[in-house]
Amino acid sequence: MSTPQAALSTDAIAHAGHSNQFALLTQRRFGPFFWVQFLGAGNDNVFKFAFTVLVTYQLQVQWLPASMAGLVIGALFILPFLLFSATSGQLADKYPKEVLIRFVKNLEIAIMLLAGWGFMQQHVPMLLFCVFLMGLHSTLFGPVKFAYLPQHLSERELTGGNGMVEMGTFVAILLGNVAGGLLIALPLVGPSYVAAACLLLALMGRALAQAVPVSPATDPALKINWNPFTETWRNLKLAHGNVVVFRSLLGISWMWFFGAVFLSQFPAFAHDVLRGNEQVASLLLVVFSVGIGAGALLCEVLSRRHVEIGLVPLGAIGMTVFSVDLYFAANGVPPSTAVLTLGQFLAEPAHWRVLADLGLLSLFAGIYSVPMYALIQMRSQPTHRARIIAANNILNALFMIASSLLAGALLAAGFSIAELFLIVGLANAVVAGYIFLLVPEYLLRFVAWAASRFVYRFQVRGDERIPTGGAAVLVCNHVSFVDAVLLMAASPRPIRFVMDHRIFQVPVLGWLFRLAKAIPIAPQKEDPAVYEAAFREVAHTLRAGDLVGIFPEGAITRDGQLQPFKGGIMKILETAKADGLPEVPVIPMALTHLWGSFFSRIEVVNGKHQAMVRPFRRGMFSRVGLNVGDAVKAEDVTPEGLRERVAGLLD
Repeated sequence: MSTPQAALSTDAIAHAGHSNQFALLTQRRFGPFFWVQFLGAGNDNVFKFAFTVLVTYQLQVQWLPASMAGLVIGALFILPFLLFSATSGQLADKYPKEVLIRFVKNLEIAIMLLAGWGFMQQHVPMLLFCVFLMGLHSTLFGPVKFAYLPQHLSERELTGGNGMVEMGTFVAILLGNVAGGLLIALPLVGPSYVAAACLLLALMGRALAQAVPVSPATDPALKINWNPFTETWRNLKLAHGNVVVFRSLLGISWMWFFGAVFLSQFPAFAHDVLRGNEQVASLLLVVFSVGIGAGALLCEVLSRRHVEIGLVPLGAIGMTVFSVDLYFAANGVPPSTAVLTLGQFLAEPAHWRVLADLGLLSLFAGIYSVPMYALIQMRSQPTHRARIIAANNILNALFMIASSLLAGALLAAGFSIAELFLIVGLANAVVAGYIFLLVPEYLLRFVAWAASRFVYRFQVRGDERIPTGGAAVLVCNHVSFVDAVLLMAASPRPIRFVMDHRIFQVPVLGWLFRLAKAIPIAPQKEDPAVYEAAFREVAHTLRAGDLVGIFPEGAITRDGQLQPFKGGIMKILETAKADGLPEVPVIPMALTHLWGSFFSRIEVVNGKHQAMVRPFRRGMFSRVGLNVGDAVKAEDVTPEGLRERVAGLLD
């Protein structure tokens, strides 16, 4: 079975230990690509914003009123995403990505030559046509951009790489809008300067594209279906085939719905609610863009350089909290009859709460989106990864259109802009909760992430030895009731744990483990049916190429010492071999410093060792660890040998 690592370059593996995400900029596999996409996003926005200002303030076009210009330009830019995303996804799977990147940059140069003529002649129909073509340019580049990353970055780099791309995109959008507005406003020479700037950015992008490394096609035998409608439907069905991936696509599209509401309302919010001038509206855009970029960059730090989807619920919580508070902050703004300058706006303390809410909700939106993108890249089959990304672009466009329609309908019905923000914030809580119930992995990872940071100071050594693809069995000592939660926090992907059936009766933890689809097991003499069913489910999990976690001691230690390992591991490997999986690796692991914690059986009550008796018996943030050893080949495994390896990791 193909895995995400199948398309991973050897260069990515060699550099997997880079110091941080910024170090990627110095490497050929990422640096040229980053600047190509950065310049492309910047050029889009220099051109679009300059054109918007031109038809809004400088030209009087009877058939394109100033009030409609922004809407028409936005719609023309999004239209190609609906029409051609399915085709672009096929192209990105069929052809080498460096070839497509250079083709797209050649196309950008041609478009900017046309746009330059349009600016010089102030020919509005030509400029509108170029808006559509730049939308097509972005449509072609989108699947290439996100399918390129997992081909050149390891699992440990995906979150950081996506964070850099997300940050770069929003910074480029911000700088592009500022540059486009400043250039077009120059008297007499504005259109000429915009034309020159757009062409220069396109040429710089093309020069950098030449340095993008070879990125082989993932499905060169693919036959292109040129019908955009049937292919769009087929792409959506293809994405729907992987439930976690598809619902993650919906989650990302919801983020674009959420963000589009705020971005589209900044000018009106600044003017009508905050009573600020154009500079205040620009400040809102700056704060929002910086927040998204900061959140995207934070993901690598918060995730310990893994694809940590536990950050998604954290992001959703922050988005809702600060959207709701923005409503109250906006209602607390003192009334003003005069239009405020930027200085006057910043002099009012109440306005700082508005800016803080806006910055924090966008920061959490960045934290929300980056792990979802990384998950989609890691979990999608390499042969049709670009088509999955294309399906995401289609959904994003549909959600953004729906966002505009809903916002317009609510405002027309008499809701205020602040009330619109409140409604969207509350809706975010409902939508996020629904997604997390449909895909409990997000919620489980959030619990594991929070426990490993806010209950314990959790340090992991050797986590790169946990395989990011393919079947494997993880074996670990059993010290407490939260061992499985901590292993979840350390693993880059889900683990199906084999656990004593009695643990499912523990309040909260039992619900959590059922949600995690843990496999209950009972002693063969006590319940033969449950015993056999457990091994059948383990075999099914390994056949699917997933991770299985077991605690070979069979029970939580009552004295803090490592107990003898039972023979269940041998039965698992024998069953796997009979199923045609003779080489399932076994990964030894050891939890350290967990004995004596609240969840360990250190307390003696009525002569029995019990856990969860004295809360905070070691205080908050007590230090615990996980040491991961080298994989053991299936044919070399014995219970005694495994126990010796785990014991060695306890030192």
